[in-house]
Amino acid sequence: MALTATMYRFGIQLSDVDRGVYETLELPIARQPSETAEYMLTRVLAWCLEYTEGIALTEGVASGDEPAVLVRDLTGRITAWIEVGAPDADRVHRGSKLAGRVAIYTHRDPAMVLGQLAGKKIHRGDEIPIYTFGRGFIESVAAILPRRASLSITVTERQLYLDVDDQSFSTTIEERRAG
Repeated sequence: MALTATMYRFGIQLSDVDRGVYETLELPIARQPSETAEYMLTRVLAWCLEYTEGIALTEGVASGDEPAVLVRDLTGRITAWIEVGAPDADRVHRGSKLAGRVAIYTHRDPAMVLGQLAGKKIHRGDEIPIYTFGRGFIESVAAILPRRASLSITVTERQLYLDVDDQSFSTTIEERRAG
């Protein structure tokens, strides 16, 4: 018998002071059986930190050729290709050719992700940011994340403050470059 995805539902108060984005959002997300809680949480944070009109979550690890998060304009053209985890260089290269903007959000060791991409042919690789969170942040939040939760996310000066129901977490969003 095949395993099915587990549904999570988040009510999100997003205050991204750095970008001037203030939204109240509802986010249903399917966590695939092969997807870790850390990967799913990183997908949620990437979606929030990139939030704009036309943004969509894909099926995550089950999405095949699509990134974890993408943004389309009104014509359906992909304008942003957002990878999560430790994506293969060929995927990043393809995404960079398809979209005006590419970014990677990772819950993995950034040195490992950079090492995996180093020396590979990646279109506009030096323009691709790799965002990481402070050590232990993703793991701590993922360990307590319920299937239904109210999330309050505030970003100011690259500091991320996250409240999950009644528990508070914070971290610095660090940026590195793929190229």
